[in-house]
Amino acid sequence: MNNKKINILISKDQINERIEQLGAEISKDYFEKNLYVLSLLRGSFIYTADLVRQITVPTKIGFMTTSSYGDDEESQGLVNVVNDIPDNISGFDVLIVDDIIDTGLTMNFVMEHVKSLGSASIKTCVLLNKIERRKIEITPDYYCFEIPDLFVVGYGLNYGDYYRNIPYIFNWKD
Repeated sequence: MNNKKINILISKDQINERIEQLGAEISKDYFEKNLYVLSLLRGSFIYTADLVRQITVPTKIGFMTTSSYGDDEESQGLVNVVNDIPDNISGFDVLIVDDIIDTGLTMNFVMEHVKSLGSASIKTCVLLNKIERRKIEITPDYYCFEIPDLFVVGYGLNYGDYYRNIPYIFNWKD
């Protein structure tokens, strides 16, 4: 990828502004609720960290690692649990946070898993909503940006475990 030029799709400032708005909305919606933010690692860790700093209600945070991409640019369709939720989430209002929802397979799998653990409610929050790739009818409750069917990296999203540290979202152009 070193010989390709980057095309910035969403700037650092745009991301920060939208996360601030979303944090205020989530804080309002979860006022006097028992909020548990479940971050799906590894892609969402940067987004989750920035998001929870904008949430003003008491929040418990946990992590779950799933895998459906490997080192590929497209989901393989199979979801594997690498590390499960470390806490008892029974009775919590769970907000599942992920970097991107495209096919919907991972989010659907995690939602069913969280439901089976006795959560009081389940909502979803993603950085990027890629509707064109949806294989399962699912709409995130909260999202920052809708994007077309492009392979994107940066701000937590990776390519071969690199580029997560880039503070904006981009793709490559020839």
